[in-house]
Amino acid sequence: MKRGYVLHHRPFRESSVIVNLLIEGVGRVDAITRMGSGKRSIKSILQPFQPLIIQFSAQSEAKNLGLKNITQIESAAPAMPLTGDSLYSGFYLNELLVRLLSVEHQAEGLFLAYHRALMSLAKGFCSSHLRYFEMALLLELGAFPSLNYDSQGHELEAQCSYRFVAQSGFLPVVQTKESSFTHGKGCLSGAMLLALASHDLQTDHLNQAKGLMRYLLTPLLGNKPLLSRQLFTKNAQ
Repeated sequence: MKRGYVLHHRPFRESSVIVNLLIEGVGRVDAITRMGSGKRSIKSILQPFQPLIIQFSAQSEAKNLGLKNITQIESAAPAMPLTGDSLYSGFYLNELLVRLLSVEHQAEGLFLAYHRALMSLAKGFCSSHLRYFEMALLLELGAFPSLNYDSQGHELEAQCSYRFVAQSGFLPVVQTKESSFTHGKGCLSGAMLLALASHDLQTDHLNQAKGLMRYLLTPLLGNKPLLSRQLFTKNAQ
């Protein structure tokens, strides 16, 4: 049996559902399972942010649909206690994984990054937890630039400013007045980039880090808006 989390599920034929899962050592798995009824119902545990242990098989019907079949599923621990912005953040992470991670892409290392993000969010909301997971996801997808060297091959320096250039990386720039990161044309502090690399973002780094991640994610996500971002917007109103 393998550890996993439910990312999303939808109804499928009577009492069955198709479940998008993130599985330790595997990556994304799409599977079919029966919800059951009464004492045998798994509805209470087949929920986001609930640590699970799962066993699969490849029965003919599921296999023909390109899916695995869940033969056993159990709770591995209490559900992560996410509330408020932390809860919306969890939905955001799940939506990113469903949108960007294909079944063909195994992404073995993402399970631990996701698990750590949920544990951190359960302790209290900070947007830095989202940035670290976004970085892990972008690295897995091969869409994150080096945080060790700039586009000219020199080590990044905390006192320098940089501009991100697609296909090249971070280009050092000379500026007389600090500007914000906007649509990839503003400047990013070397201190923020180094803090991001070491998972040590400070409060004054958060806006720049958010702008960078949004810029890198946009071409992957396309024009379809993220529903989870709308939850943040509504909650702020």
